[in-house]
Amino acid sequence: MISADLNVILPEIVLSLFAILALLLAVYTTKDATAGLMVWATSGVMVLLAIWIGMTGGGATRIAFNGLFIEDGFARFAKVTVLLSAAAVLIMSEAYMKKRGLLRFEYPMLVALSVVGMMMMVSAGDLMTLYMGLELQSLALYVIASLRRDSVKSTEAGLKYFVLGALSSGLLLYGVSLVYGYAGTTQFTGVMSVAKTGETSIGLLFGIVFIISGLAFKVSAVPFHMWTPDVYEGAPTPVTAFFATAPKVAAMALFARVLHDAFGNAIPDWSQIVALLSVLSMFLGAIAAIGQTNIKRLMAYSSIAHMGYALIGLAAGTQLGIKAMLVYLAIYVTMNIGTFAFILSMEKDGQPVTDISALNMYSKRAPGKALAMLVLLFSLAGVPPMLGFFAKFGVWQAGVDAGLIWLVTASAIASAIGAYYYLRIVFLMYFGAENDDRLDDGKSGLLSTFLFASAVIMVVGIVNTFGVEGAAISAAATLVN
Repeated sequence: MISADLNVILPEIVLSLFAILALLLAVYTTKDATAGLMVWATSGVMVLLAIWIGMTGGGATRIAFNGLFIEDGFARFAKVTVLLSAAAVLIMSEAYMKKRGLLRFEYPMLVALSVVGMMMMVSAGDLMTLYMGLELQSLALYVIASLRRDSVKSTEAGLKYFVLGALSSGLLLYGVSLVYGYAGTTQFTGVMSVAKTGETSIGLLFGIVFIISGLAFKVSAVPFHMWTPDVYEGAPTPVTAFFATAPKVAAMALFARVLHDAFGNAIPDWSQIVALLSVLSMFLGAIAAIGQTNIKRLMAYSSIAHMGYALIGLAAGTQLGIKAMLVYLAIYVTMNIGTFAFILSMEKDGQPVTDISALNMYSKRAPGKALAMLVLLFSLAGVPPMLGFFAKFGVWQAGVDAGLIWLVTASAIASAIGAYYYLRIVFLMYFGAENDDRLDDGKSGLLSTFLFASAVIMVVGIVNTFGVEGAAISAAATLVN
């Protein structure tokens, strides 16, 4: 029994052991001198694990530790997305962190341990497993947010993230205690049998609300978004890129797992709450980003808005909605990897630049990179025929199918408003006022590769989604019957 259980969680064990052994190796050798090697080794292990998870298991659902851990198609889809996005961000960050003296041996190990937490989150079958995975992810993220110890903004980012994260954990734990008190169990299957539409007690409903509030913080949904702009701006740019990708996928997957596996019999009770979070996130993200001059803060509000769109699929409460949400997240991560590859290349005299005005007439100096960025920005804005439009169309279709026409209409309006700040960057790159404060001509082949690859996917993905849509359909089928 124990060997069978351990076999189910073998990928998590492998990544955990790798992180521990790598930490020991670094401590007893040259420490930071091995950091660059560790970045590539960690990325390699994550890619291999993603391939392993993607190629094994098939459509089978395996349960370990008496229901505490679930390995199914939904978990595998989320894990592969998390592992590949984390590996991509690590690879992109190596040169940037090394150049600025931030590449310490702890950095890739903390990322690896946070990914272990994310993998536990998406496979949680119990409220205790949920909390363990969530806190393992969060504790590592608190540290890397303040990795730049000589920067007041970075330290403030880490502290603000920690304090507000502790508050959200308190809300989540209070919700868990209420659910346990009224359901008599922490296992999702046990809660499912108690939480039913029309039969759910007031105490259990309050528990659902507090759990949703705690999880909403992790996905930066309004009104639990307040940490996002400051943390995105203050953290080192590669760390911001990481925050905008893998943790968002894991948190949204956990959100869906809890609501469908534990409260799937009470969809009308929570659907309206998720719909409210969705519409608030879309409009605040669209409106608040308009006045931003810092591109990292702009991407923070962009992530808030995009999580709002993804929540439409979750609010639908259907198999089609979950499939649309998963496809949306995969496309969103790809767009963000390319966008942050571009942001990482923004430098002046060797120093990072985050001011949007620095992109004035950038197309004259680097027409290829400007065109790739244009494609990504159009896709982020949901301009057809870019792949980002079809991601939005998918969640809209799920919303209409579930009768949430008002929410789909609101999201279309928010999307039109939000398009302004993406298109403003395009305008500056092609028609802005020329100035002498020009960006350096970035020569990083690695960053350019990620930038151009992401842009190509946004175009080619229209006719070929690289198996993502098929995998998402299979994943959704294992979560929602």
